Amino acid sequence: MSTSKTKTPAKSQARFDARLSRSQKELFAKAARIKGFKSLSEFVIHTTQEAANQIVERHDAILASERDKSIFFAALTKPAKPNKALTQAARSYLKHMAAK
Repeated sequence: MSTSKTKTPAKSQARFDARLSRSQKELFAKAARIKGFKSLSEFVIHTTQEAANQIVERHDAILASERDKSIFFAALTKPAKPNKALTQAARSYLKHMAAK
């Protein structure tokens, strides 16, 4: 009886090629060596990933702050009607202040 092993699929990979000048390649290679990367490709992928993460985080933070600003100004310009508890608290406050 033969048994067959099922292979687990490898992580999906994609290829990215880029042309660069000799001076850029030399600069990147030097930086890779200084930082202790095994290869130029590893350095480029790592550094690009870090930069991309920062760009996306900054972009998302700006969008969130724009959304927050919109919500804040909407609350100022179009406030919700006070609920029963707030109305009672206001009456109590006015009554208390009038008694002084």
